[in-house]
Amino acid sequence: MTRYLGSTKNLAGCVGGLVGVALHLTGVVGTWWPLVVAALYAAGALLAPPEKVRLVPVDAATEAGQVRTDLDTLVREVAGQSSRMPESTVDGVRRIADVLGDMLSRPAQLAADPDLRHTLIRLARTDLPLSVQTYLNLPWWFAVKRRTGGEPSAGEELVTQLGLLERQAHQLAERFYAGDVNQQADHTRYLRDQDG
Repeated sequence: MTRYLGSTKNLAGCVGGLVGVALHLTGVVGTWWPLVVAALYAAGALLAPPEKVRLVPVDAATEAGQVRTDLDTLVREVAGQSSRMPESTVDGVRRIADVLGDMLSRPAQLAADPDLRHTLIRLARTDLPLSVQTYLNLPWWFAVKRRTGGEPSAGEELVTQLGLLERQAHQLAERFYAGDVNQQADHTRYLRDQDG
C-alpha cells in the first residue's frame, strides 16, 4: 500500500483530483464535484505509465558488498546479545560469517557460478539470520528451559542449527575454492616434473 502512495499512477491521479477541485472552486462544476474529482483521479491513475519492472538482478559485486554488510551487522548484533546466547554460539555465528565473507570477497568468481551464489546468499541472508532471530525472539527463561519429553531446549536447537549451517558453509567453500586447489595441485605436479 505504501508503495502505491509514491507511485506514478497515484501521483497522476492526485493531479487529476486537484484539477477537479480547481474546477469546483472556479464554479465550472456544480454539485457533482465529488464525482468529477473521483473520475479525474481515476483517469489520471489509469493513463499514467506503469512502474518500471526491474528483472535484471543486481550485479555480483554490489550484491556481495550488501551481503557482507548484512553479515557484519548480524555478527555485531549477536555479540551484543552474547549474555543471552548459548555458549559457543557467538563464535559459531562469527565463524560462519567469516567463511561466507571470504567467498563474498571474490564477487567475479561468485558471478560465474549462479547456483553457488544463490546458495551462499540464502545461507547469509535467510538461514543464518532466521536461526539467530528465532532464538532471540524467545524469552530468555524459556530459551534455556528443557522442554517436556526430553526434547532439546531452544538453546540446544540453536547450537545444532549453527553446526549444520557451518558444515554447509564449509561444503560451499570446498566447491568455491575447488578450482584454486586443482590449480595448486597441477602446479605441484609441474614443479615435480621440472625437478626430475
